Amino acid sequence: MRNKLLTPTVASVALTGLLGAALLAPPATAAPPEIPGRDLAKKVTGERVWDHLEAFQEIADENGGNRAMGTPGYEASGAYVESVLQKAGYETERQYFEVEQFSVLDLTVEVPGVTLEPRPMTYSTSTPDDGVTGMLVEPSVVTGCETSDWGGIDATGMIALVSRGGCTFAAKSLNAATAGAEAVIIYNNAAGALNGTLGGPDANFAPTVGVTQAEGDLILQAWEANPDLEVFFDLQTSLETKETFNVLAETRTGRDDNVVMLGAHLDSVDEGAGINDNGSGSAAILETAVQLSKGGPLNNKVRFAWWGAEELGLLGSWHYIEDLYFNSPEELEDISAYLNFDMVGSPNYTIGVYDANESTFEAPVTVPDGSVAVESIFTDYFDGIDQPWVDSPFSGRSDYQAFIEVGIPASGLFTGADGVKTEEEVEMFGGTAGILLDPNYHTPADDIDNVSMEALDIMSRAIGHAAQQLAWSTEDVNGEVGGGPGNAPEPPGKGLRR
Repeated sequence: MRNKLLTPTVASVALTGLLGAALLAPPATAAPPEIPGRDLAKKVTGERVWDHLEAFQEIADENGGNRAMGTPGYEASGAYVESVLQKAGYETERQYFEVEQFSVLDLTVEVPGVTLEPRPMTYSTSTPDDGVTGMLVEPSVVTGCETSDWGGIDATGMIALVSRGGCTFAAKSLNAATAGAEAVIIYNNAAGALNGTLGGPDANFAPTVGVTQAEGDLILQAWEANPDLEVFFDLQTSLETKETFNVLAETRTGRDDNVVMLGAHLDSVDEGAGINDNGSGSAAILETAVQLSKGGPLNNKVRFAWWGAEELGLLGSWHYIEDLYFNSPEELEDISAYLNFDMVGSPNYTIGVYDANESTFEAPVTVPDGSVAVESIFTDYFDGIDQPWVDSPFSGRSDYQAFIEVGIPASGLFTGADGVKTEEEVEMFGGTAGILLDPNYHTPADDIDNVSMEALDIMSRAIGHAAQQLAWSTEDVNGEVGGGPGNAPEPPGKGLRR
C-alpha cells in the first residue's frame, strides 16, 4: 500500500466528474434481498486464503525475497493467480502497460552528530553529482503543505526539514523547491520508518527523502544546539521504462451491464515479500473468485483485478480506468461498484471499513453516490455477527482512487499500516497500543510469520459475503435489482469483454 494520497495523473483531470452523473441512479431504500445459494462468508475462510499466502511467500523466497514490479517474483505471482483462476474455470487476461521504474543509485545524508537511515521518496529527482551541502530551514507551519507556509522564507541553497502530515509528499517537495530548497528531509509524525512516493515523475520536485520520527527529533535537537548546522545531501536516481501487467478475470454468468469489481494490488515493495501488503488482499479476492465459481448462475458479473505497479503510484488501476475511459467508455459505465482490499491481515490489526459516510473522518476526496451503500454491506455484516469494527479514512490512498475519480461507488476493508493503535482499539481488537498496526509495513519482515490469521479470517469472510451480495443485487447502490426474469446469464465460454 502507498503511504499517501496520490496526486491524480494528468488524465484524471479530464476524468473527474464527467461520468459521475451518468453512472448512478439514486440509492434505493429497499431492504437487502435474501441471497440464495452457498454462503461465501462460510466458504472464503482465513485457512483457505492462507494457502495462497504460503504460495506467495514461496514465490518471494525463490525470487530474491520480493514480488516487486518488474521482478521474477512479480511474474511468478501473476502466473500463480492465473493458474488458480484457470483451474476454477475462469478465462484470464493480462493487461500490459508501461511504467517509469524508479531506482536509487546512491544515497547519503549526513547530519553532524546524528546517525540516519534515510529512505528515498519514489520519483524523487537527483541532486548534482557531488551532492549538496546546506544549512537547515523549515516552513512556518511544520508540514509545509501550502505555498504560504514558505512565505517570506528564502530557502535558496538550503535543506528543508518538513514534518509528515496534512498533504501529499509531492506537495511538500514542490513547495520547498519553489522556496529555493536544494533538498527535502521529511520526518515521520508517528513511530516507524517513512516509506513514501511522490506519485510520479516531475522535474520540479526537490530531491526528497524520509526519516523516522525519532531521527527527525534528533535532527531538530542537533539544529537547536547549533543553528549553523550544515547537512550534506547526495541522492542519485534513475528512471527506466518497463512493462508490467494487471491480471483480470470475471465470472461467466451475470449481467455485463452491471458489473461488480473487486481489486487488490499484487506487487510488493522491493524490500520484502509483501505478504500482508498486499499478498493478503490478493489472496482473499483469489479465494473469493474460486468459491464464487462453485455456485450457480449470478445476476451480476463479478470482475476481479490484481493490480500491478501500485507501489509505484497506483499505476495499474489508473491505467485500467484511463484505458476504459478513452477507448471503451460504455464499459466504464457498466461498472456498478468497486471494492478494494489492501492489507487485510495486519498483525496489530483493527477491522477497518472505508468511511464513505464520513461518520468519523471527513474525506479529502469526493465520495461517489452509492459508496455509503457499499460501506453498509460490510458494516451491516459485521454488526450482524457482533464483530467490532472502526472507520478507516476514505482517503483515496489505494487503488480505488481512479474509480472514485470517475464517480464509481467504492468502499473496502483495511486492517492498518503505519497508523498507531490506540487504547480504545486495544479494547476492541486486542493487540498493543502505541505501536503501528503493521510494524513490518514496507520492510523485509512483512512475511508469512507476521500476518494475523484472526484478522485474515474475519476480513476474508466479509469479502466473500460482499461479493455474493453484490453479485445478487446492487439495488441499494444504484437501483439495479440484478438478474431475474428476462435477465438470463450469459452462456459459458465468454471471457472478458475487452
